[in-house]
Amino acid sequence: MKEIKVAAVQAAGPLFQSAGALEKIEHFARRAAENGARLIVFPEAFIGGYPKGSHFGAPVGSRSDDGRDLFRRYWEAAIEIPGAEVARLAALAGDLKCDLVIGAIERAGRDEGGGTLYCASLVFSADGRFCGRRRKLMPTAAERIVWGCGDGSTLDAFDVSAGRLGTAICWENFMPMMRMSQYAQGVELYCAPTVDDRESWTALMRVIALEGRCFVISANQFMRRADAPADFHPVQGEEPKTVMINGGSVIVSPLGEILAGPVFGEETILYAQLDPADIARGKMDFDVAGHYARADVFKLKVNREGRSPLANDD
Repeated sequence: MKEIKVAAVQAAGPLFQSAGALEKIEHFARRAAENGARLIVFPEAFIGGYPKGSHFGAPVGSRSDDGRDLFRRYWEAAIEIPGAEVARLAALAGDLKCDLVIGAIERAGRDEGGGTLYCASLVFSADGRFCGRRRKLMPTAAERIVWGCGDGSTLDAFDVSAGRLGTAICWENFMPMMRMSQYAQGVELYCAPTVDDRESWTALMRVIALEGRCFVISANQFMRRADAPADFHPVQGEEPKTVMINGGSVIVSPLGEILAGPVFGEETILYAQLDPADIARGKMDFDVAGHYARADVFKLKVNREGRSPLANDD
């Protein structure tokens, strides 16, 4: 890893508008690149949007026609991998010579049945390459109505221009074993797209930085009711100025020092200059996957197989 400048974009992902999201990504990515950023992280569900405040007409034991139609709309705004949107973003990364991490709603391909949506992070390298995606392992609460659970097949870390990169989405950052699966792969740049706008999120990001002795870049949305379509009716009400997601993006060093943020209440881009020597400095006294792991006592076993319903004979 070399010394680099990184950016966390704090903005609203256009709900139900994948085309609008791509335009917004290009706008913010170019702006961040012009300011010297070589790794740019976007929030959770930036493509497809995060439908905060909607229950999709699904109280326990019941589903409504309106809720099913809202899901149909959400499904149509999701993207498939591979696809035109991924190709466009890979070309953008190559054009800007920047690594990109982008939260997206992914629609399962036909070989998986084609019906399930996943909350994913897409990773692109500065050489114009799509490195792969992480599917969120465990959607939280009502997210489980509209998102499926990821599996161990997407737990890879990625080698990008900026260094060894891992990504964990929102509340799966609370999962100690998931975090360890990243630390054990030598992650230097731990990217945490989220929509958790509580002040306590910063504390978690500092713990992860200290625990993994890695740089943590967490990007969150800043979204008002006015950023959503007029015919979207969240439980928070219809007042245009109502803040739906309040930001809180933050960048943290391997010793838990806050390098940028957290910023609340506005759309912005956070920047920080990262010195890779800080990783080695931090690991002198604590290497969670190395001399501090006590592998003779503890062992994490990760099932890396995908969960296909088909088992074809060879």
